[in-house]
Amino acid sequence: MTELYFVKLGGSLITDKDTPNTARLPILQRLAEEIAAARNARPDLEILIGHGSGSFGHVAAKKHGTRAGVQSSAAWRGFAEVWQTARTLNQIVIESLSQAGLPVIAFPPSACVLARAGSVLHWDVSLIRRALQAGLVPVIQGDVAFDETLGGTILSTEDLFFYLAPILQPDRILLTGIEPGIWADFPARTQLITNLTPQTLPALRQQLHGSASTDVTGGMEAKVERMMSLLQAPGKLQIAIFSGLQPGLLTQALTGSLPGSVLSHFPIH
Repeated sequence: MTELYFVKLGGSLITDKDTPNTARLPILQRLAEEIAAARNARPDLEILIGHGSGSFGHVAAKKHGTRAGVQSSAAWRGFAEVWQTARTLNQIVIESLSQAGLPVIAFPPSACVLARAGSVLHWDVSLIRRALQAGLVPVIQGDVAFDETLGGTILSTEDLFFYLAPILQPDRILLTGIEPGIWADFPARTQLITNLTPQTLPALRQQLHGSASTDVTGGMEAKVERMMSLLQAPGKLQIAIFSGLQPGLLTQALTGSLPGSVLSHFPIH
């Protein structure tokens, strides 16, 4: 049976988040090759790729306060600046994926998503569905978006996955970053949470923390909360948060067992 996987290439992974507008090209190219290898091994696998903005979008967004809203003329100029930096990284990602042999096609949220109060309000997902049915690999990204109440805002890849998941119903959501998973004791990093369920989340919520780098969309805590809310609905969805720095883990997650921290409806033994 055909399965659909969402894959996020984290901004902290594919860019140097502490150096503005700096892509980690060797890492990005390897990840693209891993996705291509998995798709060759599983021709029936449908993949939707999303990526963060890292040191491209987040630095400009923090400077202009874009996430909180856009109203003034200066803020709209900042909105355009954030779009430009995010667009620059998106082109780099598209080229790397294409060079690996993936038939990618971009769906930038700034051009097709309307938000309200910082969340997706309207998105014609039928076009993404058509791309998947045609054997293409849609690529979305953390991006600016026009917002009915805020004027403009920023939507993270997790925000976009959150909207798309109930509609497209992926079997797995794979979130790659620089950490091997969710730490129970960040920043000490000695105890990794290997499995998180809606039942165990409340006891561990106090141990979740944000990002160590500039991240206007909330870091790890926001990521986990957003993804865990998808597990409120019954289904077979599994979500994995793991490191893309270790070669082979992404291919493994696309073709076999899940590495890192797994978010699921029930405990995994």
